[in-house]
Amino acid sequence: MLQEHIRNIAIIAHVDHGKTTLVDKLLRATDAFRDNQHVEDRVLDSNDQERERGITILSKNISIEYKGVKINVIDTPGHADFGGEVERVLKMADSALLLVDAAEGPMPQTRFVLRHAIDAGLAIMVVVNKIDREGAHPEEALNACLDLMMDLGATDEQLEFSMEHVVYASAVNGFARRNLEDTTTTMYPLLDMVVDELPAPHGDPDASLGMQIVTIDHSAYVGRIGIGRVYSGTIHTQDKILVVKNDGSRAMSQVKQLFTFDYLGRKECTEVAAGDIAAVVGVDATDIGDVYTDPTNPVEIDPIEIDPPTLAVVFEPSTSPLVGRDGDIVGGRQLKARLEQERENNVTMRIEELPDKTGVEVAGRGILHLSVLMETMRREGYEFQVGRPRVLFKKDEQGNKLEPIEQAVVEAPSEYSGKVIEVFGDAGGIMTHMDSASTHTQLEFKIPTRGIMGLKNRVLNVTHGEAIFYHTFLEYGPFAGDIGSRQNGTMISMTTEKAVAYALGTLQERGQLFVEPGTECYEGMLVGERSRPGDMVVNIARTKSLGNQRSATADIAVQLTPPRTFSLEEALEYIMDDELVEVTPKNIRLRKRILNATDRKKWAVRSGLVNK
Repeated sequence: MLQEHIRNIAIIAHVDHGKTTLVDKLLRATDAFRDNQHVEDRVLDSNDQERERGITILSKNISIEYKGVKINVIDTPGHADFGGEVERVLKMADSALLLVDAAEGPMPQTRFVLRHAIDAGLAIMVVVNKIDREGAHPEEALNACLDLMMDLGATDEQLEFSMEHVVYASAVNGFARRNLEDTTTTMYPLLDMVVDELPAPHGDPDASLGMQIVTIDHSAYVGRIGIGRVYSGTIHTQDKILVVKNDGSRAMSQVKQLFTFDYLGRKECTEVAAGDIAAVVGVDATDIGDVYTDPTNPVEIDPIEIDPPTLAVVFEPSTSPLVGRDGDIVGGRQLKARLEQERENNVTMRIEELPDKTGVEVAGRGILHLSVLMETMRREGYEFQVGRPRVLFKKDEQGNKLEPIEQAVVEAPSEYSGKVIEVFGDAGGIMTHMDSASTHTQLEFKIPTRGIMGLKNRVLNVTHGEAIFYHTFLEYGPFAGDIGSRQNGTMISMTTEKAVAYALGTLQERGQLFVEPGTECYEGMLVGERSRPGDMVVNIARTKSLGNQRSATADIAVQLTPPRTFSLEEALEYIMDDELVEVTPKNIRLRKRILNATDRKKWAVRSGLVNK
């Protein structure tokens, strides 16, 4: 039974192809805001980090109304590190708007999200965005999308549907057109196609209840809130329901409150029928994949499967001499409690305490996925330290070691393509495709996740900052053997003092500095990178010896090159196994795991890394 008054659509795209901007314009076109209401651009990117990074991290549910039809819109992340969000929320949709940049065409993460949409059997409508951008080739972008769908195994019905349902748009300028010759200046052609031609959800409101939870929200007042789609039947407040977990266990519960999505907010209601998306309050410890059903006539729904994590990092309480200077929360017990809270709310991460209780291991889908959690915690006032990310290996049925393999794409000026290939070769990458244009070359590689770490900076260095670099998890493949790591050594502070310009002036001749005059440093902290292999212990507080004679150049100030600064992702990719990243609300510092130089030498001898 079709529910013609509802449409459930997901918007999928590569990072920065305009998903969130498009949703902004759809909201405005359906009068979601008052005429005098001030609304931020990219209104769905409500998280501070989403606004700063310009990416969608968490999927969002909203609804708009057009021609009497309720359209539930699901804004999905475009970055593969947040693929756990994509996989789940697509189960709520019947169709997807595939948004693609008219100049760039499909990109690596377009492949990632589109593969999940095709596997879910969604009807896919292609929206070619940014058609007014310089260098736009809308028809080529459309053909590339259709080719990509064929490569990903789309059915004949899906391909035929996508060929017939195409919209050309400029989300930033607020217009969508059925063909390139139109001069329409509104978003209504896109809304008309959604309402008139995209499939309505199936579901019988009078059947037995079947609802599956795909997202968990949390409230300090009511606890966990399960969000999902009602596939059959109708759910009411005060209903007694059977909760079936992913592992098959069952428990009874009662619905205390019900909400549906209403534009940017939620509206409390007494019932939600098949085909719609609802938020349910009252089911204790509800989790992703839970099925809510009728106790007397249970409905079976396939469990939700999520791709496993590929990287793990250990969070430890900070042991820095400067601990407590920046943050309010520094204890191991508070750190463990915060990560346990994250485990409750974030199903895409695996969070487990180490057997020796010295730290908590957090496994995620990539460096960005892990760094977003770290950035959130440092903004909450936590101080902690983390080690080098560890790749998670698997074994196949024959016992062979497998490791995560990524697909990487680099677009760079053609004169640098040879250097890019060389850099990837050193990191274990294998080139799979090369496409040369007049001035730029697009290179595709298969490369182990181990090789990706730290690679972005090397690619930017050899291309003089002109490369565009994307990568996404592809598959688990055979172990690639040893991969070259950081070649250059580091400069390590020998004392706990503030850095002095005179000392830094002599050190910058040996390599690249990480600190500037006045920076608080401590023994064992990394203050720079050498221009050759091997670590070097340095005195960052050395001052000039003063005599009773003056020279003509005595008062000339030391000329220092600006220091290299690290983002969290860059710091995690840079460090080696014997190093840590110290994270505080105000600083990101690199340090040795063992701070004292003598103790480091003893450890190296015991470990067999150096001779006695």
